[in-house]
Formats: sequence, structure tokens, C-alpha cells
Amino acid sequence: MQSYEINTRINEVKRKFEAIEDMTDISSLRAALESAEKEMASPSVWNDQERATRLGQEAQYIRERLATLENIRKTIDDLDAAVELSEEDETFAGSLEDLVREAEAKIRDLELNTLLSGKYDAKNAYLSVHPGAGGTESQDWASMLLRMYERWAEKKGYKVNYVEENPGEEAGIKSATINIRGPFAYGMLKYETGVHRLVRISPFDSNHRRHTSFASVTVFPETDNDIDIDIPTEELRIDTYRAGGAGGQHVNRTESAIRITHFPTGIVVTCQNSRSQHQNKTTAMNMLKARLLQIEIEKKRQEKLKLMGEQKDISWGSQIRSYVFQPYTMVKDHRTSEETGNVEAVMDGEIDDFIERELLMFARIESE
Repeated sequence: MQSYEINTRINEVKRKFEAIEDMTDISSLRAALESAEKEMASPSVWNDQERATRLGQEAQYIRERLATLENIRKTIDDLDAAVELSEEDETFAGSLEDLVREAEAKIRDLELNTLLSGKYDAKNAYLSVHPGAGGTESQDWASMLLRMYERWAEKKGYKVNYVEENPGEEAGIKSATINIRGPFAYGMLKYETGVHRLVRISPFDSNHRRHTSFASVTVFPETDNDIDIDIPTEELRIDTYRAGGAGGQHVNRTESAIRITHFPTGIVVTCQNSRSQHQNKTTAMNMLKARLLQIEIEKKRQEKLKLMGEQKDISWGSQIRSYVFQPYTMVKDHRTSEETGNVEAVMDGEIDDFIERELLMFARIESE
């Protein structure tokens, strides 16, 4: 006789899978895959390399999605067979437990991917970090946050390229932007935008006092040329300059760096990772368009939250997470209440639990 716990877990796996299947239009997925493959089979598609690349990525995503659904369906069939065997022979109980854990892990990954269905979620991401007031202390905190996201990306198998980096005089950074390339990088990181708060005994204070520092994180999608946003030239100031200072391992040193200021919003974007001034300007303009798009996305979300009467602190511009190093250790997300005492693991990139709780919370809000 199977334990109540095992039966409950198996039923929960089946319930979640049925719910995901109900939400998934498999026939539409297959039709989209057939259309993409047909277009890729045409020799003319390779005249537009960017279009061909996007079609290839779309087709691969659909194939993996269909294969994942089929794989989980097979795992659930194996579960049913294992239940029957374990009822006849208790020596199969261990195998049943392993199968249940495997099914739960697959369902968890599938649930997460189901949440990443936004228009730009599958895109690569830009992530910018800026320190708050506080000089060296805040600049050091900004560099620690940047490292946290780099480590997270590395664990995911994503590629990280520096777009710009402005190092601090003594330590840390005054600003930095990285490009994170990998499947659903933007979708995974989009709710990390906001103010991150640090509490610790400052290594820069000879009296060993406790300090509170702030740094802001902004995440926006890499969209290349597929955003139709017209920006009048009179709204822009474009400056060229030479990248300088420490941290030179990430950026070039020619007079090709580009800074674009958008007067109506005050947004400033910079790019210095290429020796080509033209390439840096193209990248910076695409970043600016993506930032403006992000503002519109957030504006719509905030309007919906106001209509729903949601809490005021569910906002990308507010303090979203605290990292406490002393007198105790804790990292807490103020929107989801997710927390952990393992600060070292978090700073080493172990932030998936926070990301998943964010995705679940905002999916609930936006579906209402």
C-alpha cells in the first residue's frame, strides 16, 4: 500500500500537468513550427541573416516545448506503472520515490517556462547597475550586485558581455551595463529591476560601524531592430568619448565610446564595448529604444495594479530586496516575502528561488 504522502505528490504532479496541457495550444505550436521550418527551407531567407536566426530560435524553442511535454507525459506513465509494481513488490518503493522526484522537478521547470510567455521574454537581456548615494560604500555594493548576476548567468550557461563600465575611484563601480545572452534571459530577470539594499559592517569604515547602502538595477530586453519607436533627433544628444579608468579588461580604449541622452525622459545609455563607433552607436540606440519600451510596459502594469488596489510596494522603482550581512544574515524580497539566511550562496548567484517566486506572483496579478 502506497503512503498517503506519495499518493498526494503523484496526484499533484498529474493535476499540474493537466493544467499546463489545458493552457497549451499544441496544435498551434505544431502549426507555428511547420511554418517556421517551411520558411527556413527557402534559400531566400538566408539573405536576411537576422530573420533566419530568429526563425531558427523560434523553431528550436517549439521543438523543445513539444519534446518536454511528451517527456513528462512518458514520466507520468512510468509513475503509474511503478505504482502498480510497488503494490505487488515493496522493493520497488525506492524506484517509485526517485520517479516522483524526477516528475516533480520536470513539472517545476515546465511551470517556470509556462510563465515566460511574454512578448519579449525569450529575448536576451541588458542589465544595468547604478550605486545610490554613499560614495565608495555604495559603489562597492553595486559591483557586488553585478558579480551576483554574472555568477547567476554563468550557472545558467548564459554568455555575459560588458557593454559599458565606469569604475569607482577607490573601489566598485559608478555604473555598468552587461548583455546577458541566453534563452529567456530577459523573462527570467525582468522583475529584478528595482532598488537593492545592503546592510553590513563597512570594510571602508575604520570604526567598523554598520552601514546601509543602496544600488538600483534596471533590466530591459535586447530587441535589435524589431521595435518600431520613432525618436526625433532633436530629443537626443550624442557624445563620443574615450573609455577610461580601471576595469579595462571589459572595454576598449579607443575614442569610439558613445553616450546618448534622451531629453524627455532623462535616460542616458552608453556603449563602449566595440572599437567601431558606428557599432557602438547602433547598440546604444537599440538600448535606448528598449528602455523606452520598458517604461511603457511598466506604465501599463502600474495602471493595472492601481485598478486592482494592489500594495504600493509592488513597483519596479521601489526597494525590492534587502541583503543583511550583520548583525545576522538574511536576504529578503519585500514583494514576495521569499527569504534565506544563506547570504553567501545568494551573492554567488543562487537567486533562482527569488526569481521563481517573482514570476509566480506577477503572473497571478496580471492574470486577474
